[in-house]
Amino acid sequence: MNLKNIKYLSIFMLSIFLASCSDNENEVMVNTVIESEFAGTYRVKDQMGRPAVNTVFVSSSSKDRFNTTIPSKQGAAFQSMFEANLTSLSPAYANSGDKNALGLDAATFTGLLATDVLNVSLDGTTTFYDGTNVLTGRALADDVITVELLLIFGGEDFTENPNLSNDNVDANDKEFLTSFPYLASPW
Repeated sequence: MNLKNIKYLSIFMLSIFLASCSDNENEVMVNTVIESEFAGTYRVKDQMGRPAVNTVFVSSSSKDRFNTTIPSKQGAAFQSMFEANLTSLSPAYANSGDKNALGLDAATFTGLLATDVLNVSLDGTTTFYDGTNVLTGRALADDVITVELLLIFGGEDFTENPNLSNDNVDANDKEFLTSFPYLASPW
């Protein structure tokens, strides 16, 4: 974090502290408005449309290049790397013509993965996978890592490599809320 950002964060935190301190419960609290200047040049440091995809399939020496490539160009630039990493990693793609449960061979599947965006269905079910819909978005309760493991290691019917196809984390540690912000409160 650079010095300018630390300064803004410090001012913000101090204003919250001062605005919430009062000896008189009837005193009207005054909120301080801090105007921040966000001019400057910004750079993408990391892309992760689909959790773990970038982490697993992008070689260490290519991380910076992948993270600064716009998604529409990622497929052409990185699909072959993704495919090489997939076929060396997963026994489910050991033979030519092997497919996953979506019916995608290694080249087609890695072409999909190399464009690291989270697809969203605007007129259908939003889910990472619900047995029918696949990669149409992501609900909070979706078991994203297990779905990715199944698609990578599970073969054509999710039965290949069962020890590699599940992260064995089947639920959140706390129930999600039924209203915004939906995330469970921290411990």
